[in-house]
Amino acid sequence: MSKLNAGAFEFVPGRPFSITQQNVGQNSPQPPAPIERPPQTEAPAPPPTITLNIGAPKPPASAPAHPPAPAPSVSIPPTTAAAVAAPAHSVSASGNSSPAPPPSNKVFTTAKSKTDTTSIAREVQAVADQEILKDLYGDIKEHLNIVFVGHVDAGKSTLGGNLLYITGVVDKRTMEKYEREAKDAGRETWYLSWALDSTPQERSKGKTVEVGRAYFETSSRRYTVLDAPGHKTYVPSMISGAAQADVALLVISARRGEFETGFEKGGQTREHVMLVKTVGVSKIIAVINKMDDPTVEWDQARFNEIKEKISPFIRAAGFNLKTDVTFIPVSAFTGLNLKDRVPKSTCPWWSGPSLLEHLDHMPMVDRKMNGPLMMPVSEKYKDMGTIVVGKIESGHMRKGDNLLLMPNKDSVEVSAIYNELEAEIPSAICGDNVRVRLRGVEDEDISPGFVLTSPKNPVHAVRQFEAQLAILEHKNIICAGYSAVMHVHTLGEEVTLSALLHYFDKATGRKSRKPPQFAKKGQKIVALIETALPVCVERFVDHPQLGRFTLRDEGRTIAIGKITKLVDDRIDDITEGVSNVTVVPSDPSV
Repeated sequence: MSKLNAGAFEFVPGRPFSITQQNVGQNSPQPPAPIERPPQTEAPAPPPTITLNIGAPKPPASAPAHPPAPAPSVSIPPTTAAAVAAPAHSVSASGNSSPAPPPSNKVFTTAKSKTDTTSIAREVQAVADQEILKDLYGDIKEHLNIVFVGHVDAGKSTLGGNLLYITGVVDKRTMEKYEREAKDAGRETWYLSWALDSTPQERSKGKTVEVGRAYFETSSRRYTVLDAPGHKTYVPSMISGAAQADVALLVISARRGEFETGFEKGGQTREHVMLVKTVGVSKIIAVINKMDDPTVEWDQARFNEIKEKISPFIRAAGFNLKTDVTFIPVSAFTGLNLKDRVPKSTCPWWSGPSLLEHLDHMPMVDRKMNGPLMMPVSEKYKDMGTIVVGKIESGHMRKGDNLLLMPNKDSVEVSAIYNELEAEIPSAICGDNVRVRLRGVEDEDISPGFVLTSPKNPVHAVRQFEAQLAILEHKNIICAGYSAVMHVHTLGEEVTLSALLHYFDKATGRKSRKPPQFAKKGQKIVALIETALPVCVERFVDHPQLGRFTLRDEGRTIAIGKITKLVDDRIDDITEGVSNVTVVPSDPSV
């Protein structure tokens, strides 16, 4: 027993006070008699309320050790009783004061609120207003956006054209017309691709230049097809097309020599895989095309050889081979294994699904139905008003909505919404590729890369942001002041790396304290990126689709990156506004 506490005694609830065992037999003073508490004549005080203190000053310090004198009995309304009872003493009718329970430690400070609000937000999102979603959805089928990517001449447009023919979007008469025209032009094997390649330049050269759009339906889903160009000259068009897609069909030619050309360094198969990952495509279907070619003839060894060669590179790009990637052998020209499974007489070793069968049963991608509206504009034109085209990345819109067009902050009204079949619809939801007629803005004031957004929660428009960059390929070192073209969602904008802030150590993965002097191929860095005009971007953690980008220079992809921090330049706007202020004296005689 401590010398300072020699006369201590123990108390066990339900028993009288007793001297501790160590003090038995010692000449210690007897403990005082226990205090008799008066019987309780009224209900105990209500429990303390939980005080919300989000963003407010810190809660006051706890009450002093010596309580103040009891106050006279006052009638308190039930609404405020809980608030008063927590810090004060409860006063009985007889005037005896008993200490209230200690103040609750369940005070939501700003630090705690971050974790608590995220969990609350998750619950709210999970238990969304089902009636509104049902009103928006109706009984519409699920919608997927597919982009066809791959090396030039792999058969992307032919595959897309045959899918449209098989699903009944292009009728037999139209296809026979294409076949006659292609034969007259000396391009008889290209007639299927003419369903998507519509311009004379594309049809004469057999090269897709602009992103072709088409639409088809199956019994369970709706699909928007984006046919991206395969030639390296048109990679910017391919990026803007892939930015609107959910699933990528990587078309690979199985013909001897063609696969090797597309996959070796300089071929577009490698670059396209990396670019679709960068723009946010989560699933890849590797379609091994031209299996009916005389050099292949549905050979399983050739299929496995291509699969083994390309799998490591797809994995290195960030895809999980087990969950995100599927390999399917097809013949786009003959239509084998597109809708119906390939016959066993032709290909005895393939027992998997056909292409459309796999698309119908693959897991649906996540949609941000409850998020703020964000629709990057991919193209615009004038047709009885201003029309903008794009994919809704987040939220939903209805006819008659008042929206904001960023970064110019133009207030616009949605006068009509059209789907892929040019039919007017009352509303559109996240994931839909739509054409929107706007009122209140001219088409000359809109550029691809503008974002149609909600006025309550608009997208950020900034001139500076911090980003993590992975340098993929560059012949020289990269220093502060380096300029390149940034491709983010549907926007292509020239940017400058105004400062290199940190580099990541390859061994530990930690950020350096000192800024690097330069960056070279294979490094990961954090850089401050600056644009001449405001661009509509978001942090990657908030909206991945508007927070990831690629840097291209001299016709090559230099780096891929994600935005980590937005540098708000409202101070610059205020300074600019103040500089234009003119002071007018109140006295006209002065």
